[in-house]
Amino acid sequence: MAPTPAEHPYPAHWEADVVLRDGGTAHIRPITPADADRLVSFYERVSDESKYYRFFAPYPRLSDRDVHRFTHHDYVDRVGLAATVRGRFLATVRYDRVAPGSDVAEVAFLVEDAHQGRGLGSVLLEHVTAVARERGVRRFEAEVLPANGKMIKVFTDAGYSQRRSWEDGAVRLTLDLAPTAESLAVMRAREQRAEARSVQRLLAPRSVAVVGAGRRPGGAGRRVLAALLAAGFTGRLHAVNATLPPGTERLGGVPAHPSVRAISEPVDLAVVAVPAGRVPGVVTDCGEAGVQGLVVLAAGHGTHEQRALVRTAREYGMRVVGPDAFGLLNTDPAVRLNASPAPALPPAGRTGLFTQSAAIGMAVLAELERRGAGLSTFVSAGNRADVSGNDLLQYWDEDPATGVALMYLESIGNPRKFTRLARRTAASGTPVVVVRGGRHSGGVPPHGHDVPQGATPEATVSDLLRQAGVIEADTATELVDTGLLLAQQPLPAGARTAVIGNAEALGLVAYDACRAQGLTPLPPRGLGAAAGPDAYGAALAAALADPGTDAVVVTAVPAGAAAVVAEDPDSTDSPAPGPGRLAPALRAALDAAADTGPRKPVLVAHLGLDTLAADLGGHGIPAYPSAERAVQALARAVRHAEWRARAADPGRVPVFDDVDEAAAARLLAAAAPASGTAALGQDATGRLLAAYGIHVPPTAPAPTPDAAAEAAARLGYPVALKTTAPHLRHRADLGGTRLDLATEDELRRAHAELTGRLGDAARLRPVVQRMAPRGVDTVVRATVDPAIGAVLSFGLAGPASELLGDVGHRLLPVTDRDAAGLVRSLRAAPMLFGWRGAGPVDTAALEELLLRLGRLVEDHPAIASVDLEPVAVAREGATPLGATVRVAPPPPRPDLGPRRLRAY
Repeated sequence: MAPTPAEHPYPAHWEADVVLRDGGTAHIRPITPADADRLVSFYERVSDESKYYRFFAPYPRLSDRDVHRFTHHDYVDRVGLAATVRGRFLATVRYDRVAPGSDVAEVAFLVEDAHQGRGLGSVLLEHVTAVARERGVRRFEAEVLPANGKMIKVFTDAGYSQRRSWEDGAVRLTLDLAPTAESLAVMRAREQRAEARSVQRLLAPRSVAVVGAGRRPGGAGRRVLAALLAAGFTGRLHAVNATLPPGTERLGGVPAHPSVRAISEPVDLAVVAVPAGRVPGVVTDCGEAGVQGLVVLAAGHGTHEQRALVRTAREYGMRVVGPDAFGLLNTDPAVRLNASPAPALPPAGRTGLFTQSAAIGMAVLAELERRGAGLSTFVSAGNRADVSGNDLLQYWDEDPATGVALMYLESIGNPRKFTRLARRTAASGTPVVVVRGGRHSGGVPPHGHDVPQGATPEATVSDLLRQAGVIEADTATELVDTGLLLAQQPLPAGARTAVIGNAEALGLVAYDACRAQGLTPLPPRGLGAAAGPDAYGAALAAALADPGTDAVVVTAVPAGAAAVVAEDPDSTDSPAPGPGRLAPALRAALDAAADTGPRKPVLVAHLGLDTLAADLGGHGIPAYPSAERAVQALARAVRHAEWRARAADPGRVPVFDDVDEAAAARLLAAAAPASGTAALGQDATGRLLAAYGIHVPPTAPAPTPDAAAEAAARLGYPVALKTTAPHLRHRADLGGTRLDLATEDELRRAHAELTGRLGDAARLRPVVQRMAPRGVDTVVRATVDPAIGAVLSFGLAGPASELLGDVGHRLLPVTDRDAAGLVRSLRAAPMLFGWRGAGPVDTAALEELLLRLGRLVEDHPAIASVDLEPVAVAREGATPLGATVRVAPPPPRPDLGPRRLRAY
């Protein structure tokens, strides 16, 4: 007998908000008996043709029996899902298991005609597939009429392994529901297009309503309205004020209305500038009017109020920026949107900016303007209740107007997704520069609903962002410095840097800064104190033409540089000297060089020449008030160029012929606890690691000298005698280990010394282990972090590395290039390669060990952590001398599940 609904309660975790192909949102949820009227109404709105495609026959209405069958499910063998907006069904999907206990189910869809083409069928297929896998269904079968090309396309484009056949005039499709690389790629591509479109609708509205525009100047609403007018917004504007006197037709120079619903034309974007207590009513009003997106300026929303705001907005298919948002900017001449209290729209440029902090956003905008840089788009999301930095990365990835993405983040809400999107965005040519506020205070955001990043160490997060190609800056000033260079200049092909200028001292400062940042500076070229624009232009042209130069730092000081910085009618260096002459001369040299070879980045470092910054920025040349800041920005660009080169050839994940995945799976299935974590025993740990070619030399207990001697005879000399007491771990200074014991007499003496000095054997728990080849002791770990996924870590053993935090990290899966980079990422890495005359150790064996461990953890989600400590890396071979494995129920993998917005 099939289970009854009472036996399987309503699966609330199947509910999800999703973004559709056109950028709107919908809510997906299981169908319940209470949906009978909604289902009937939905069916009445579906065309006769769509009904025919669904049932293969004329089916004008649903019978009572049909309504009962389509609304009563056991959530195991029979499941129905609906996509809804404002409670109305837009589309449904249903599967029925072909027989109790079978892993095959028949699936069918129905989409309201008015909403076809929005991607509802595709997103419902993703969600019903995830539900089916959860309930043990492994294969879907569907019969589709040949004329129903749209539905056939939904199945065939999904990326799952499938078969097609003809039966009785219908196309019979069979889908294997196991995720594939293609199905995951299809899902993410659809996610990217949908989320990018949802942001595009916010940034390029055809009409904007400012809700809460006061009757007198002043106040947030009137400031936003004035900003929109001053920017020359190309769409239609409306002012909304619920207290307008009867007969008021205009406010602030635009049509005025008592509510959004009173506006007689569609409204794409509403800027909500009312107190927090009035926001819920405004959101409902906007939803009823069909508004597509909201910018909520009000602060003071608690967690409950914020969740309710987002929930209501999504019920109406709206996206939300905020609350506590500063607003949106889009400098595209076809839009000219300044939906913020900022008094002026910046000039157009190639920099995209996302911030959670309004204050930081205003400061960065002001600094970009001061330095002559433009902006493409700007979003200040405040509490980031809905629209987040991830959404902007989706948009910027395909926005031709944005050349660099700058982000100020107070937390990373979904690190897995953020690193995935940032990697793709950076690899496709749009560098991502991030400042993380609160990174040294536990990651606790100062406002909003985001949770702290938990126990993930700060250094780990930074390493993983770096692996994803994210350029981290420590301050908002560094954010702008780096962004200016990346937006205005090409990436350098290498680290060789020419330094030219009119002051020897500043040239030497720039030279030293290059050395400190790991660049390769060429000897500075001094132009003399009287050098004018023409001399600068000629020197720059020569540096750019030099095939041994990858970048140029131009330095300038006012002393003795009258032709550059002051009016001097007697100067012969330039026919028209003045403060604006340097920028055109440098620009002319750049343009001439671009015609003869690859472009190279040029930066200007000036002292006391603040008037140059805006002029140079207007000519596309970033300027900095110190050589150190210019060189630091250049060094970040060099490292990013190196990452881009690696990203183009990321390496491969090796295949090991000696891996016994099935044996490891059987062992873990028997050992994994139902909840919590548990440590594997020594024998099980050894067998698990050996299944992946990682061999730990066996140990034997040595509670007495006789037991130690017996164990050593069995294992073979030479041996090591060491304690395993927890309080002595990582305390090599206490002498808890004796190495290279070649005879029984040496072993017995060592045992007596050990127990006599450190305590009785019961407390020390000594063991004997056959000696491995000596070398450099290292530590290898793999840990599954609930926020960021499986992480592989590597460092040298000992307190120095632990004290200094000299540990590298990589997200799994790792390629051969990742493993090599991880080994070389440590500051102490030279100890592995022959430091101070010592012979190099077998780093190839170490890298293979890292790859094998990564493969083990990637293959088996039940592994919570693996510690290999120490791993002795000798001239030949890398041997783990101790191992600990902890197992747990596999954690959820939302990154592999269907598309969904953050839940509230």
